[in-house]
Amino acid sequence: MDAWYMDDSDEDQRLPHKLVPNQPVSLEELQKIGVFYWRLNADVYENDPELEKIRKERGYSYMDIITVHKDKLPNYEEKLKMFYEEHLHLDEEIRYILDGRGYFDVRDKDDRWIRIAMSKGDMITLPAGIYHRFTMDETNYAKAMRLFVGEPVWKAYNRPADDFEIRKTYLSSLKCA
Repeated sequence: MDAWYMDDSDEDQRLPHKLVPNQPVSLEELQKIGVFYWRLNADVYENDPELEKIRKERGYSYMDIITVHKDKLPNYEEKLKMFYEEHLHLDEEIRYILDGRGYFDVRDKDDRWIRIAMSKGDMITLPAGIYHRFTMDETNYAKAMRLFVGEPVWKAYNRPADDFEIRKTYLSSLKCA
């Protein structure tokens, strides 16, 4: 996992979009905005005791796997556009990359984009109420596990969604951090 502040370029969203000079973002900085990270062995995800421990501790009771590739995901280009639309969720978002690569972009306290490059073995949680988006990198392939507390929640609320109580709660949590 690698993270950095993004440039404002309108070039292909699948490019890294690093500032020049690069401005890296540490795990500690990500934690301050509620983003948490684990490095797991994706080759043993089906029987990984470390993953099971995380699932049990955090109450992740539902799991499925999605392959994001033009040959595997119906309406691939349409889905990519939807994933890249800035949005928030009312619940935490958990993604574990089992194969391939992709980017999660999240907003920091000052509303600047941070790009998080994820590859096989990387797992992150995004807090409810954080504005974010997802895109592929140049490889155009990722296989990811999606985890949920309880039933899966797929509803995304595109920005602006500042009137949602979960957004207000999230912003309040940043003031305490």
